Amino acid sequence: MKNPQQRYHPSQIIMHSLMALLMVLTFMFGSYVADLPLSPAKFQLISYHKWAGMTVLLLAFIRIALRLAHGAPALPAAMSAPARLAAHAGHLALYGLMLAIPLSGWLMSSAYGFPIVLFGVLPLPDLIAANPDLAERLKHLHELLTQVLLITVVLHIAAALKHQFIDRDGLLQRMSLRR
Repeated sequence: MKNPQQRYHPSQIIMHSLMALLMVLTFMFGSYVADLPLSPAKFQLISYHKWAGMTVLLLAFIRIALRLAHGAPALPAAMSAPARLAAHAGHLALYGLMLAIPLSGWLMSSAYGFPIVLFGVLPLPDLIAANPDLAERLKHLHELLTQVLLITVVLHIAAALKHQFIDRDGLLQRMSLRR
């Protein structure tokens, strides 16, 4: 670990909160848009969802760079080996999903033949050729990964609350800007 301190670096704490908020809003917005009838307005709203997803992807790469640069504070010494393994697996899953979900959306959009034009001005390249059958499979993958993320986030929050209120080991303070 590169961080011998008891807290994450402030940039990591800010990025954690920013990404959590953006991912919740992107999930809620995507769920809302998915249920709308086809219309020009729906396509515009889907564009906003894509922009948010690409922003999550960019921020995920920045977050990974920050993690590599600053490391993470040590887990509490009293944590069991299985609990440590679960914590590491959970964080790895969260980072993987922060990359996989936007990438699956980008692949899906490419397969549907609908380009992503970031913020209406920056066209992103299609990652694959248009293929409606593959697009449908990628849509299901995107939705499945999103559900896995939802479950993983709920478990992450539950574990943090367990540490705060049951174990009382100060683990949650690692993600606080207050000293």
